[in-house]
Amino acid sequence: MQTKIKFRGVVTLLVVATMIIGCSCSSSKIQTDMSARQKILKSFYPTLTKVTRFFGVKTNVKLPGKKVTAPVSLFDFNFESIDGNTTSIKNFSGKKIVIVNTASDCGYTGQYEELQKLYTQEKGNIVIIGFPANDFKEQEKGSNEAIASFCKKNYGVEFPLAAKSVVVKSNYQHPVFKWLSDPSQNGWNGRDPVWNFSKYIIDEHGNLIGYFDPGVSPLSNEFLSVLHTPQS
Repeated sequence: MQTKIKFRGVVTLLVVATMIIGCSCSSSKIQTDMSARQKILKSFYPTLTKVTRFFGVKTNVKLPGKKVTAPVSLFDFNFESIDGNTTSIKNFSGKKIVIVNTASDCGYTGQYEELQKLYTQEKGNIVIIGFPANDFKEQEKGSNEAIASFCKKNYGVEFPLAAKSVVVKSNYQHPVFKWLSDPSQNGWNGRDPVWNFSKYIIDEHGNLIGYFDPGVSPLSNEFLSVLHTPQS
């Protein structure tokens, strides 16, 4: 029994090490075309998801447990879009909102494809807002223009992207992510992103109803079950 536990522990460490290695060697400039490394990461993404899922790495989910009304409305916030315009989140009132921090040079970058598929399937009912960030191992070094071009050309991204932002707790944290990770504002959740492609679901009234680690696919049953929670 102890041997099995030790073996599982070693394998888990190897999985984590693979993730770190696969996500840490970012290039100094993000190109519109995929680099050889980015192509490898894209092809490896399905395997990464299965392996991390099996070993429970970066697969945590947080739900409120009961209906919680946010003390501060998310609809009071704006964000700068990747093309420089200002967008009010109030524009998306009446739809489910998925907010996700993204990066172009990570093992989870392939999740762009799943997010776009979800956006296409649910168009009209949900909105996805991607916030590119360079907070984890400097995996998003490109300019806003380069990021937008990369996402469009390689993953067909059509959902809104914000200007590159800081999403982790700091003096520079984007106000939207401050709201997402501050219980005094959202009513219950204190979890800020643990890595690129951490995801939050907000209901039609602007209330946070779920947090999902990067290893949880936006097409998974547990994610979709929260996304499809009936409006109340």
